[in-house]
Amino acid sequence: MEIRAYGRACTFINDPKIVKATEEDFYTEYDDLIISVKVVDSLQEAIGFINEHNTKHSEAIITESLSASDEFSAKIDAACVYTNASTRFTDGEEFGFGAEIGISTGKLHARGPMGLNELTCVKYVITGNGQIRK
Repeated sequence: MEIRAYGRACTFINDPKIVKATEEDFYTEYDDLIISVKVVDSLQEAIGFINEHNTKHSEAIITESLSASDEFSAKIDAACVYTNASTRFTDGEEFGFGAEIGISTGKLHARGPMGLNELTCVKYVITGNGQIRK
């Protein structure tokens, strides 16, 4: 596991193994056990920052506030939004869809003839108590 801290986050995490994050880190999908951390002043700032930098795939909030969770889930532009759970659960097999054959981060993914199912956009909102996927 690697933690990359940006700006003020460096003052909260006192560990010599912490790597200083760059702005580019927030545009990077690591596909590894790496996380970039940034401290913000408000939920609205966090939502704006995430929506500017995300892949529209999976985003998460850690909070004890139900209203913060609800606002975050409603305003984050991503296919899966988690509260108090790991984004590593975003997987076709984990969701009970069978083997995952692809990932779409667009809101309309079908080509050719389309029925009602192909015109539907789905957003999954997952709430946990700190679960992780091993």
